[in-house]
Amino acid sequence: MRTFAMGPTDGTLGARAPISRPADRDHALLEDLRHGEPTAAERLVTTYGDKAYRLAIRITGNRADAEEVVQDALWTVVRKIGAFRGEAAFASWLYRIVANGAYQKVRRRRPDISLDAFTAMINDDRCHEADWSTRLDDPALQSDLRKALTAAIDALPIDYRAVIVLRDVEGLSTREAAR
Repeated sequence: MRTFAMGPTDGTLGARAPISRPADRDHALLEDLRHGEPTAAERLVTTYGDKAYRLAIRITGNRADAEEVVQDALWTVVRKIGAFRGEAAFASWLYRIVANGAYQKVRRRRPDISLDAFTAMINDDRCHEADWSTRLDDPALQSDLRKALTAAIDALPIDYRAVIVLRDVEGLSTREAAR
């Protein structure tokens, strides 16, 4: 079905111009994947393997599960590249596939945690506040800070954990992380 809009100056009917989207930075990779280029899958792994793994490990908390999730996600991308419509950035689509696979893995392993149990875990004596702001440049404390941040992120429910990783670690925009 075609949509029509009034012409710009003469009031006549005309075909509506397609919506302009910025070019995806992965356009060449996408085209090579769509055409079955022999090196495209390898480039996909090289470009996104580590980032996908970081997301998967944050969600699953398990190296073996994260590796399996990433392998399955990348294979899914190669097989179903024709389903990518370009409405979002390619990276957002890939991260959604990784996150969904990781969520499924976690759901199979353990039941969802209740809000009361999560609140109790946050208020546990093992979690304590510290003012790191004045000592961020101290190399001796950077390891402790990294451990504290990792523990805090790992304590979040998996949905929130994924958002933190996508937004603050991988650098996606808020809109891309929301997708």
